[in-house]
Amino acid sequence: MNTMSASPAEACRGTLVWDLPTRVFHWLLAGSFAVAWLSAESERWQLVHVTAGYTVAGLVVFRLLWGLVGTRHARFGDFVRGPGAVLAYLKSLVRERPQHHAGHNPAGALAILGLLALAALTTATGWANYYEIGGDALEEVHEFLANAMLALVIVHVAAVVLSSLLHRENLVAAMIHGRKPVAPSEGIRTPWRSIGVLLLVAVLGFWWVQWQSAPAASATGPAATHRDNDDD
Repeated sequence: MNTMSASPAEACRGTLVWDLPTRVFHWLLAGSFAVAWLSAESERWQLVHVTAGYTVAGLVVFRLLWGLVGTRHARFGDFVRGPGAVLAYLKSLVRERPQHHAGHNPAGALAILGLLALAALTTATGWANYYEIGGDALEEVHEFLANAMLALVIVHVAAVVLSSLLHRENLVAAMIHGRKPVAPSEGIRTPWRSIGVLLLVAVLGFWWVQWQSAPAASATGPAATHRDNDDD
C-alpha cells in the first residue's frame, strides 16, 4: 500500500516526521547539557562534567553531518530560512493564525542554529580550560557561553510550549515518537533506526569507558598535575 495516498483520517493519527537519529540527538544533547551544567562547580564531579562536555561536542558534530545527509526534515536546507520567513512566521503568531510547518518552523530554526553554535563554542572553551589554556579570561568566556546557552534553552522550551498551544499539537511528544498530525506527503519514508541506535550505543559506550577510567583520570589528569605543582 502506498502511504502517500492515505486518507486525511489516517494522517490525523500521525505521520512520521522525525527520524530516530534526530530524536536521539535531541534528548542526548538536552541530558548532556543538563549534566554538564549541574556538575560545573564541583571538583568531585569534574570527570562527569568533562565527559558531558565531550559528549555535547560529539553530538554537535553528528548533527552537522546529519543536517547535510539526514532525512527530509532533519536537513538544514528544509528548515533554515531567511529573516523574511522568520518575520512572517512571528507575525502569523501575533495574528493568532500561525503558519504550520511539518518540520521546524523558521523561528525554531534560529534557536537550533544558536544552540549548535553555543554548544560548539562552550565545549571548545571548556576543553581549553581543562588543559589550562587561556587562563582566567577564557574561563570567564566559557562560563558566559554556558549561561547564554542555558538562557537560549529556556527560551526554546518556552517557545515549544507556546507553539504546542497555538498549533494544538504536542511538540514534545512528537520529538519522542516522531509523529505529527500532518499529511502523509509531508512525512519521511524511514526512521533510520539503525543510525539512531548506533548513536545511542556510541554515547553510552563513551560514558562507560570514561567511568572505567575514572580512577586513573583523577590521579593523572590536569587537575592532579595542578595539585602536585601546588604541593611543590
